[in-house]
Amino acid sequence: MSKLHTAINYHFQPISYWLSEPNPLEVALRNVKGRNRREMIRDYYSRGLLPTLSENLLRDTLNEDTRSSIGQIEPDCRCHEVEIARIELESTTSDVMSVRARSRGKRIAYSICDEYGSEFILPQKTSSCPFSLRALIRFLDRIEQNDAIGKCKFGFVLSFNQCNLECGAPLDSLEDFTRVESSLYPDLGLHYARAIDEWYQACLTAPAAQNRKDS
Repeated sequence: MSKLHTAINYHFQPISYWLSEPNPLEVALRNVKGRNRREMIRDYYSRGLLPTLSENLLRDTLNEDTRSSIGQIEPDCRCHEVEIARIELESTTSDVMSVRARSRGKRIAYSICDEYGSEFILPQKTSSCPFSLRALIRFLDRIEQNDAIGKCKFGFVLSFNQCNLECGAPLDSLEDFTRVESSLYPDLGLHYARAIDEWYQACLTAPAAQNRKDS
């Protein structure tokens, strides 16, 4: 599991994943998956124009014409699911992985999807109540991608940075490559921002450490 950081409430736990949010921006973004569309909605909200935004752009899933018009491919998830976290990559196609929850009787069922229909192996499929922040981080770190080669020792979220680095991507292009956010867990993004920064700083010092060892 990722290292725990100070000033983050890892015990935080939502009462429910399905309670209405008082903030209209959070309500509008709750099930919107594509990054371009989320940025558009934030921009409209900041200018007080959210009520004027087309309802079509606030739908969970867009039709093909609307997707093409804003240049964004979005993960196509099942109906009646709520996004509890999302992983965004600064790749050429702005890849997004959406972590979803849905009610299944007295339990909560989880899934993760992307725009490519990738298969993911989840460390657990259901829970009796919403995750605490610490439990959600443990869940995210232990996700595996079915077609991935090997298992990244840094965990699922950091695996995208590490794999790109090992494939020859410049380190400075990876500092802000992966971003995690959640409207339900306010500190989730902060946790991973710190984890990614620690990874980045360790990579910066690794060559120097290796050179000292070789000399």
